[in-house]
Amino acid sequence: MEIKSLLIKDTTKEERERIIKESMDCGGGCENCSSCWLGGGNPLEIYQDYIDGKREIREINMMYMEEYRQNRQIKG
Repeated sequence: MEIKSLLIKDTTKEERERIIKESMDCGGGCENCSSCWLGGGNPLEIYQDYIDGKREIREINMMYMEEYRQNRQIKG
């Protein structure tokens, strides 16, 4: 099935979960991983608000990157 939009209004919960699972699959397995390239945790947990239809991917990414910069004292 082809998904034409990533927006919550254009997707079902099942599609959003599949979008996250497929887009975050590096193929390397998670058992020895540093929790994705930023060390931030499980993608399904990070993007749970998107999957549940509460916040768009863009909003989550912006918040995540802001926290990443603050924790590492990086200026944006």
